[in-house]
Amino acid sequence: MGEVWRAADEVLGRAVAVKLLLGDHADESATARFRLEAQTAARLSHPHLVAVFDFGAWEDRFFLVMELVEGRSLGDLLAAEERLGAEQVARIAGQAAAGLAAAHRQGIVHRDIKPGNLMLDAEGSVKIGDFGIAQFVDDPSAALTTTGQIVGTSLYLAPERALGRTAGSASDMYSLGCVIYQLLLGRPPFRSDTATATLYQHVDTAPVPLRQQGVELSPAFDSYLLGLLAKQPEDRPGAQQVADWFQSGAWRGQPEPLPMYSPAPPAATGAPRTAPPGAGAPHPPAPAFAPAPGSDPQAGGPATYRLPQQSGGHRRRAAERPASGRRAAPDRPLTGTREAIRRRPRVASAIAGTIAFIAAVYLGMTLFSPDDGPDGTPETGSTATTGPAAPAP
Repeated sequence: MGEVWRAADEVLGRAVAVKLLLGDHADESATARFRLEAQTAARLSHPHLVAVFDFGAWEDRFFLVMELVEGRSLGDLLAAEERLGAEQVARIAGQAAAGLAAAHRQGIVHRDIKPGNLMLDAEGSVKIGDFGIAQFVDDPSAALTTTGQIVGTSLYLAPERALGRTAGSASDMYSLGCVIYQLLLGRPPFRSDTATATLYQHVDTAPVPLRQQGVELSPAFDSYLLGLLAKQPEDRPGAQQVADWFQSGAWRGQPEPLPMYSPAPPAATGAPRTAPPGAGAPHPPAPAFAPAPGSDPQAGGPATYRLPQQSGGHRRRAAERPASGRRAAPDRPLTGTREAIRRRPRVASAIAGTIAFIAAVYLGMTLFSPDDGPDGTPETGSTATTGPAAPAP
């Protein structure tokens, strides 16, 4: 579509890159696409996006004046080193995702994220360039493609785009996932002899986890990368989420476990509680990706879950209630059980009545006992006298 020249800005006295549209008489579609690239890039301003300074025409050929990145692309880096370490890849991924987040906030989808369009400057900072086939999310007609035509690079094309659907921000995240995968392994997740066969793999084939291929990285990193390569766009994290995740250092640790019910431990005394018939380990959620050949996702032993403890009388009645559909194994005869249960209230009432009667008798004896105390002992509160008692009249 064009060629890039190193140039000097004679007005501002700085080195720039000039992209010149190829051909003296470019067709109308290429001209419109080139103009769209200039307008798209001009809307963006971010440390991890290549800046655009000017746009114009010279001798009937369009040109684009851009920031000159002194460095090399990730494609050149892969050609020289084949694969990169997890530390460097995490830094690249976080910066690239931050740049894409800035574009997505402006409603712009890059649509051609690949190693050749990701530059590293002299300080090793990522710069995303070449918005030549970028598309405005709010203007599908800006794709400038005919029906049935797919624009992009097959090695990094999202499944929905391989099916001819409109590109969205999640499509860029899938492409970035393919780039990250290639940086760690040395090759993209899907590659075949023909572009068509590669597109089928994007749609139908699950990516193989990198740890299964001998790549040294944390389970968290491996799991998160598989999330970027999810077949459904809604299952992938957004650009800002990816940037925050990598920049926080979460890629070094273990993946966070899913919340799971943890029952209270049984009491130290008494018979152990057992799960009701038919209760067992819940079925695990279906894996997002097919297991590797020869692996068995059911290899682990089944887990046993207990029902929550009940309180008070409910716990006692639940323990005494036999399981549905089964006959209780009694440890005493069942005959007369219901009659004994009915007699319990009457026995308790008789005992309570007896106790009340005894208390009433004792209280009556105390209240109506004679006022005289023992001989020679004056009653409490009376006045004592000396000498012989007066004769009775």
